[in-house]
Amino acid sequence: MAKELFTPSEGSGLNDRSREIFRRIVENYLETGEPVGSRNLSRLLPLSLSPASIRNVMADLEQAGLIYAPHTSAGRLPTELGLRFFVDAILEIGDIPQNERQHIEAHIKAASRHQNYEAALAEASSLLSGLSRGAGVVVTHKADVRLKHIEFVPLDPMRALVILVSEDGAVENRLVNLPAGLPSSALVEAGNYLASRIHGKTLGDLRARLKDERALVEQELDGLTAKLAEAGLVASVETAGGRQLIVRGQANLLDDLHAAEDLERVRLLFADLETQTEVIDLLARSESGEGVRIFIGSENKLFSLSGSSLVVSPFRDSDRKIIGVVGVIGPTRLNYARIVPMVDYTAQVMSKLMERG
Repeated sequence: MAKELFTPSEGSGLNDRSREIFRRIVENYLETGEPVGSRNLSRLLPLSLSPASIRNVMADLEQAGLIYAPHTSAGRLPTELGLRFFVDAILEIGDIPQNERQHIEAHIKAASRHQNYEAALAEASSLLSGLSRGAGVVVTHKADVRLKHIEFVPLDPMRALVILVSEDGAVENRLVNLPAGLPSSALVEAGNYLASRIHGKTLGDLRARLKDERALVEQELDGLTAKLAEAGLVASVETAGGRQLIVRGQANLLDDLHAAEDLERVRLLFADLETQTEVIDLLARSESGEGVRIFIGSENKLFSLSGSSLVVSPFRDSDRKIIGVVGVIGPTRLNYARIVPMVDYTAQVMSKLMERG
């Protein structure tokens, strides 16, 4: 029976009836996150089909690997394969409203005044987060900016946050592991030591100085504190090979949870986002492509456990060289029709900004 699902002329395409039923199942999932059954589908469809006829088509769609029944539910949800088929073959990508275009362009331009590109990148991430209700992400090559302040903030006995403030006012955070047995006073001592030497210097400058003066540093600081100071600089300088990751709006992902498994999925996604190097590596691979790229669930190893989707697009500098990507991370039921053109336009705005720079 499953062989009747596909029309010979379309090869891997669905026949009209199956396509319409499949589209309604996916659209219901993207809107509600809930499975839909044959009885509800019969009320949604413009076709005059009985629940029994719909169940036959649903059985074929399930056998083809496009939908599945969660738990013992009579309803169906799309599989990752089904979502990929929907995005590639059925999804109709429109355009974003003019008011949103103006909103994106105005805010990014305002943030970039005085060529503060880091502020523009952060604003792009925040805008995508607010407009998509997902988490906005930006990855770009990191400029070696001059700093005016550095400090360590304890998170737990094993980790601390390195807070970096540059001369243009941009603030960045880096996670650093603490040496075992480190006294609480060491965070203050390491921060004060680096802060007294960092003004007007880049992280690379400061790290090179500490390396050259290692013996002197260990005379002024005890061994563990000296290790902490160096570890903080290493974490800051070597974040994913000179690229930086900006993520905004993770809290949005907690707004629409339907069940305990949703909470676990978001917890896993947060854990994924903490592994900055792997996220940056994933996004950096998108720099080789043209236009918007969509990763769904286990299509990328990093987000396979959390079942998350990623929509990204590259942006360029004045030489038309790709220098970064912008995008949205969220559940697999992202509103792709809305988010794809939004990400694409944001990347265009960033490219225009960089071209003028």
